[in-house]
Amino acid sequence: MIELKNLMDTEILNYFRRLPDNTITKAMTYSMSIGGKRLRPVLCLLTGELFGKSKEDLIPMALAMEMIHTYSLIHDDLPAMDNDDYRRGKLTSHKVFGEANAILAGDALLNEAFTVLLECYAVHGEPGARAALYISRCSGRNGMILGQVMDLHHETHPATFDELRLCHHKKTGALITAAVCAPAVYAGAKAEEIKLLEEYAGNLGLAFQIQDDILDVTSTREVLGKSVGKDEKSNKTTYVGLFGVDKSRDMAKEATEACLAALSKLRRDTTKLEELTKSLMERTY
Repeated sequence: MIELKNLMDTEILNYFRRLPDNTITKAMTYSMSIGGKRLRPVLCLLTGELFGKSKEDLIPMALAMEMIHTYSLIHDDLPAMDNDDYRRGKLTSHKVFGEANAILAGDALLNEAFTVLLECYAVHGEPGARAALYISRCSGRNGMILGQVMDLHHETHPATFDELRLCHHKKTGALITAAVCAPAVYAGAKAEEIKLLEEYAGNLGLAFQIQDDILDVTSTREVLGKSVGKDEKSNKTTYVGLFGVDKSRDMAKEATEACLAALSKLRRDTTKLEELTKSLMERTY
């Protein structure tokens, strides 16, 4: 999938080069261009391809997904939330541009994402509009935002297993679900296909977050590109905290197997998605 990641890196740079050269553009560009797995845009491209859409048609949606993800990271790193100084091995936005500009850069990226979506897909009528709406719902007050609220709440109120699972489903899984399902919505996939993709994405988000919990206690800042051990220091409930590293690894494997089972029911060539899914469980950052 490295070629798709490289493609998105290039598209991101090209997009932001076209914007006015000012403080807010510099802050937006900084956080968008300091690396990362580009998981959400790659998922967007792969799923859209399953349903007959070209990369050229999907790139604006993939770009918007990465903008939304990056805005969430900028805000997540702020002192009022996770208070992180490093992201992807670089200083976080608020350490470079100040808290006020970091907040505004996140706000701008969220708005820019929907500008891109509406400019590129509203012209396609109902399918494009429904895809944009799907993304909005996943990233909004009952999706990713709710997950972040729950995550903050559980710093002072220990979570049960069910609460932790719901928190991860919202905080991490919701935007992954948008990246997987919105292209299919745009392509006119059947309701039963969307349901299978939601099952896949939900389990992928869960497996991804459990792996994050594991890496927080087993990796280093140099490898991970951000502070480690912060979950324990901030008293957050995690899978590792509840079940230990070995059991958490088993649970991540189970979630990954559930992903593959959902893909097998699609009756499409999901080879690339299967490869990506397996590789995520072997990641070190």
